[in-house]
Amino acid sequence: MYIDHLSSAQNPRIRNLVALREKSSLRREQGLFVVEGMREVEAAIAGGFEIDSLFFVPELFPEEKAQAYKSDKYFSLSPSIYSKVAYRGTTEGLMAIAVQKERKLSGIRLSKHPLVIVLESVEKPGNLGAVLRTADAARADAVIICDPLTDLYNSNIIRASIGGIFTNRVIACTSAEAFEWLKANNLHIFTTELQASKRYDHTDMTVPLAIVMGTESEGLSPFWRERADERIIIPMGGSLDSLNVSVSTAIICFEALRQRDFK
Repeated sequence: MYIDHLSSAQNPRIRNLVALREKSSLRREQGLFVVEGMREVEAAIAGGFEIDSLFFVPELFPEEKAQAYKSDKYFSLSPSIYSKVAYRGTTEGLMAIAVQKERKLSGIRLSKHPLVIVLESVEKPGNLGAVLRTADAARADAVIICDPLTDLYNSNIIRASIGGIFTNRVIACTSAEAFEWLKANNLHIFTTELQASKRYDHTDMTVPLAIVMGTESEGLSPFWRERADERIIIPMGGSLDSLNVSVSTAIICFEALRQRDFK
């Protein structure tokens, strides 16, 4: 394994690494993205993502450990250079550039009792990351992002999901495409709405299920409200009228699992 030592923050590879982390347009152009931290890099590899380049700090992440990660290019960095290019300071001295994968609805393989999460126009990377962690814990068949307002390979999403962007089947598409796929696969569409009268825990969730969630500020668009098979509500006991979208998703997902005797 040949290792090239990069000693300057002005090195073209270092500058490209930082630019990829910061610019979604460059990520789309190159078909690459940045993964930071051992847990996240390992999740990417486990999810079938190819590692293009590996960057590590020998004092923090020994060379023999770096050799365990399959990559065509290895680069060692000094702690001072790493501190300038890393998004977080506590990432074990390991970063990677990985190759994006094309993900399509046609590639989803549903389980015997499907549970799919659909998010419409999610705009906050932290919320999406938290939903992906819930999806992983709940063993959701897929997370479908409709009309996304954020780049799925955004470093904030990777960080917030703790690698959940790699462990889940995540597909971005239009709402119309998602709806057609859900109906073609006979999934019941459940929407959460403040105007709904049926409690989520009084609803049969043992059926093949798609949970559709909207934004906290706008809720769901008429497109999804008009196409719902069931409209449900999470009772609120306080004076506020909404929960964080990731919290709401978790409540409903685990109610579905409870009804299915999840173990």
